[in-house]
Amino acid sequence: MPEKKIFTDSGIEIHKLYTANSEHYNPQGELPGQFPFTRGVQADMYRGKLWTMRQYAGFSTAEESNKRYHYLLSQGVMGLSVAFDLPTQIGYDSDHPLAEGEVGKVGVAIDSMEDMQELFRGIPLENVSTSMTINATGFILLALYVAVARQQGADLKKISGTIQNDILKEYAARGTYIYPPQPSMRIITDIFEWCAKELPKWNTISISGYHIREAGSTAAQELAFTLSNGKAYVKAAVERGLNINVFGKRLSFFFNAHNNLFEEIAKFRAARRMWARIMQELGATDAGAMMLRFHAQTAGSTLTAQQPLNNISRVTIQTLAAVLGGTQSLHTNGYDEALSLPTEEAARIALRTQQIVAFESGVADTADPLGGSFFVETLTNEMEYAASRIMDKIDALGGSVIAIEQGFLQNEIARSAYEFQREMEKGEKIIVGVNKFISEAKEPTPGFRVDDHIRLIQTEKLKDLKARRSSIDVRTCLQALHEKAVNGENIMPAVIEAVEHYCTLGEIADELRLVFGEYKG
Repeated sequence: MPEKKIFTDSGIEIHKLYTANSEHYNPQGELPGQFPFTRGVQADMYRGKLWTMRQYAGFSTAEESNKRYHYLLSQGVMGLSVAFDLPTQIGYDSDHPLAEGEVGKVGVAIDSMEDMQELFRGIPLENVSTSMTINATGFILLALYVAVARQQGADLKKISGTIQNDILKEYAARGTYIYPPQPSMRIITDIFEWCAKELPKWNTISISGYHIREAGSTAAQELAFTLSNGKAYVKAAVERGLNINVFGKRLSFFFNAHNNLFEEIAKFRAARRMWARIMQELGATDAGAMMLRFHAQTAGSTLTAQQPLNNISRVTIQTLAAVLGGTQSLHTNGYDEALSLPTEEAARIALRTQQIVAFESGVADTADPLGGSFFVETLTNEMEYAASRIMDKIDALGGSVIAIEQGFLQNEIARSAYEFQREMEKGEKIIVGVNKFISEAKEPTPGFRVDDHIRLIQTEKLKDLKARRSSIDVRTCLQALHEKAVNGENIMPAVIEAVEHYCTLGEIADELRLVFGEYKG
């Protein structure tokens, strides 16, 4: 009888045994903190400093989200991670007709400077690192954050955090874009340029594989598509005349931590090695500009509505994958997120999962504890090979922007998602509690719901703001922004001035719609 063959979702065959003689076992003999950083970006990794424990939160109004942030900080969260509602993500104020039914639902509604002030009330921005998951309107939210920091009297040189700001993956996997690819890339390089001078500790982009994976890609595709998008951003910045050794240090990545423990660890290790060599080839000479630093989030797509308490075990495995893979920052999902926004209890358990791994498991006590493993080293090499082959195809098409415009990334993700679903429905891939080990007993799980009156609250706030602000200042600011966009000047100073004069997010986004148009897909 032929021996059963086992493959990862990326098509990498897993053998019965790995030894020093395995075909792709080729340890490099490198040390953590040394190029190409396969074993980690710091020599002592978590012995010196643990990863930043974040909890992704944001819902309803700025006032309600502010309460959750204070609660999370009181429970030991080291950094905030802000979720924005769909209208905010695609540049509509809460009173826009297209915002109906979505205000405050998947994140917090931010329409103006006043909302941003309330969101961070009582939280000194000099003392907390903030990650904002925002892309098409990332430049506006960054401007609002800077304006609040200025109002607090903060030193902008000390402000730290990240905006996701990765528009290419929106075209490929997620869909919250506004402008076409080329002007969107121009806005991103404006942010790179402005932050290099004014906000030196800010991570100007979080190049995201997370949503690519959530859309159905394999681990190898997530790695390949993310690094290819990263290359596109670097090339655009270099063409703009920016110094790769300066802006390269402020690039960060955002990866998915999925269920296959060893494949995920290999993916993270391969990512660092591949990015270091990519940056070297693009002209980087500073080691700091070659380091791939990343935030990880446990896989929302793996959470099940059936037997939701099982999700605590899934999140624990994914947490171990991220930590053993060397993440710099981590968000763990609540067990109830397949049913609703996380309750306080679910968010607390998710955070405690990170804290237990950090302080009780021992995995943080030494750098790259799986380094040298016959299996992990072989899988790391095979993951690099699989991802490199995909990247070669993208390069042959002319790079990520063209590949996305031609639908290559989208089609590859759709194909992988279909294959996974087919295997699950046929029972070839087991999902505990869904297609095997099914329980008829119902587990009552308290849900978290956002009040449908939030849109009315936000609309009234907008009406009041517009009655109090100077309409002349608003028109002047929007006209100045329009002119800078048309003339090819950096728009960030004009956007900051606009939000400080209480122009709304929707007004700023609309002004640029007049210049750049909208992407229809």
